[in-house]
Amino acid sequence: MTRTLILTRHAKSSWDSLILPDHDRPLNKRGRKSAPAVAEWLRSNGWLPDEVLCSTAARTRETWDRMGLQADRARFLRTLYHAGPKDMLDVLSGATEPTVLMLGHNPGIADFANRIVRQPPDHPRFYDYPTCATTVIRFESDDWAQVNWNSGLVLGFTIPRELLA
Repeated sequence: MTRTLILTRHAKSSWDSLILPDHDRPLNKRGRKSAPAVAEWLRSNGWLPDEVLCSTAARTRETWDRMGLQADRARFLRTLYHAGPKDMLDVLSGATEPTVLMLGHNPGIADFANRIVRQPPDHPRFYDYPTCATTVIRFESDDWAQVNWNSGLVLGFTIPRELLA
């Protein structure tokens, strides 16, 4: 059996209010367009989540909402707010469904993406993981707790700029 991870960085957030705490920043206009575009790319490829693991930040929650996707289970975890790669792997190890969408933040999500795949996609933006970048990764495993570094096969990678062009 396999497991599939959809790894998405939150869409572009707003800096309109300089007094708003970072955790509470919403998406900006570009971000509100990017999230549905990425969701449509996922739908068109048949990559739909059964479970969502999402940071509690407003911008990650809004990204998930604007994607308009459904999942049997969604968990919003403070642990994923600016999480590093090890924390992200620990959270993923507790997932229960075959296809998981994880929504997080840079720089941790870029580092996590680079460390979890066997070979990165041939795309110049994979390494910096811009806003709403999404990688779909397959693992040959029956249990998320068995997933380790350098074990995932990249099925697809996209950035919103390519989808909205």
